[in-house]
Amino acid sequence: MNQSSLNRKLAQTFGILLGLGIAVWVLRGFGILTFIPGGIIWLLLLGAITVALISYAQRVWWRF
Repeated sequence: MNQSSLNRKLAQTFGILLGLGIAVWVLRGFGILTFIPGGIIWLLLLGAITVALISYAQRVWWRF
């Protein structure tokens, strides 16, 4: 796997995690997904931030 395809996969993963986190947060705020705990939302958002940092580090330093 070369750097470009890995970075593309990381960017897609970031978008999916961020989109899911925001969607769950909004739907929970509307009272539709009230059974989902707030910790799950935080895990989705922190996962998105982590993937973004890994993507940045992979782009800047080729060793990753």
